[in-house]
Amino acid sequence: MLTIAYLANQFPSPVEPYVLDEIKELRRRGVRVVTGTVRKPSAANKQSTEPDIALQPVGIFLLLRGAWLCARKWELISPLLKRVVVRGHESLLQRIKAFFHTWLGASYALLLEARNVDHIHVHHGYFGSWIAMTAARLLNVGFSMTLHGSDLLISAAYLDVKLTNCLFCLTVSDYNRHYILEKYPGISAAKVIVSRLGVAVVDSPSRPRQTPKSPRFSLLAVGRLHAVKDHALLIRACAQLHAGAVDFECFIAGEGPERPHLESLIRKLGLEGRVALLGHIQREQLDSLYGRADVVVLTSRSEGLPLVLMEAMAHGKIVIAPAITGIPELVILGKTGFLYEPGLIDDFVSRVLTIHSLTEAERHGRHFSRQLAWVRHAARTHVRHNFDREKNLESFCDAFLSRIAPPVETLPHENLILQQI
Repeated sequence: MLTIAYLANQFPSPVEPYVLDEIKELRRRGVRVVTGTVRKPSAANKQSTEPDIALQPVGIFLLLRGAWLCARKWELISPLLKRVVVRGHESLLQRIKAFFHTWLGASYALLLEARNVDHIHVHHGYFGSWIAMTAARLLNVGFSMTLHGSDLLISAAYLDVKLTNCLFCLTVSDYNRHYILEKYPGISAAKVIVSRLGVAVVDSPSRPRQTPKSPRFSLLAVGRLHAVKDHALLIRACAQLHAGAVDFECFIAGEGPERPHLESLIRKLGLEGRVALLGHIQREQLDSLYGRADVVVLTSRSEGLPLVLMEAMAHGKIVIAPAITGIPELVILGKTGFLYEPGLIDDFVSRVLTIHSLTEAERHGRHFSRQLAWVRHAARTHVRHNFDREKNLESFCDAFLSRIAPPVETLPHENLILQQI
């Protein structure tokens, strides 16, 4: 039986449901999957699935065995450490971390040794990918990874050596693939594969809210409260809407380290009655929030291809997002949603005001009110054809297994991996 070790920085994670989806699909195909996490999940993040291997916290005895393994198989890891010491422009702290992650990689190899794995895959290109790469070299098996957004565009330390050593690399958008091939010209184009994420397409999309008792224009943002998500831009935009006498409400669903700063900004701008931080919302509760929203907004500075936009569009919601990375592959300006120039608050507010005007026209049945209905329909159709979870999971497994195992017969279906928008 084909055995794959699947490693994530933290598994399970409620904000990365696609990791568990991919593992389930591989197992459905008859693959034995050994799940691993670098960081042990907190009690709050634990789901029904527990990882087979948790690297941290790591025991001293395992670390000593890992050090001995590194010494015995020095010739296998010395090229990696040579890259750390004498090449590149990484900081001293990044170099020290790379040495420690090599040590953790040896520990991971020891934990996998008795499981007879044929291949190691890691989700995201952060430090877990160095650990997986080291373990694969020590075990003499293949290594692959999936790249999303920040792990490619912002936190890309040692990505050159990871791409060189991986058997193949999956990434979530055409933009990412083009970026990799341009940034790292020595990497073979055949090694980099577009594998889109997806969501369940809703059979009965949310309809525009028509409740006379609650006439406010409703904005919704869903995402971790982190600086890269730039919820502060959204809050400052809400201050402009308030100054312009727009009757609105704004809900921000998510939790994270930026919460104190955002709470302070809401108070400073006098938006307590307009903007609400809802904290972490269970996925099953999001449906009611989507149903309430007139527009779903994203204000991130960096993204891969956000599931929240796919989910909103599948629910038939109007979306506004920055024109960055692979987002325009999902949100086609004026057709499946609205884009704004990244970081430009005035452009963002202008898009919101346009949708507000069209929403008011729609509510009052004016003759040009069908424009938003066309966008909603196109958005749902686009998600159904290109970002359907079940189809894209099948395509993921086809691409994955074709590179590490002999071909297996599967039911015919549309291959969407390289489908152009």
